[in-house]
Amino acid sequence: MSVKQVSIFIEDKPGKMDEMTTVLAANNINMRAISVAQTDGFGIARIIVDDVYEATTVLKDAGYVNKLTHVVIVEIPNVPGGLNKVLKVFTEANINIKYMYAVSGANVSEQVYMIFRVDDYKAAETELAKAGLRVITEDQVPEL
Repeated sequence: MSVKQVSIFIEDKPGKMDEMTTVLAANNINMRAISVAQTDGFGIARIIVDDVYEATTVLKDAGYVNKLTHVVIVEIPNVPGGLNKVLKVFTEANINIKYMYAVSGANVSEQVYMIFRVDDYKAAETELAKAGLRVITEDQVPEL
């Protein structure tokens, strides 16, 4: 059920994000979510796309080093405490969160989606389902 996230290594220079997104746009690949982190000399763009295979192929062909990682996308009610409910599931199951970032869905007034990189994505999915939370599958990413 997990979703594959593409992590792309990008030089920390002006215009480099534009160049990478130009490659995706030119190949009709839609980014559904993005998170960018920077460190000395380079950045890592983490993206959720509608076509993982095509994205990794065109990025590699354009010279970008990229890596696939399993992440868990959870639908969270857009109410106070919505995120806390998910975090409690992870805490009670002793699941460590490496990082997380959010993406709004088509109906942001009702729900948002949080993307989690965790130590054990299969255990996370099981525990979230037991808690009655909706976990997004790879096939559902284009609907976000």
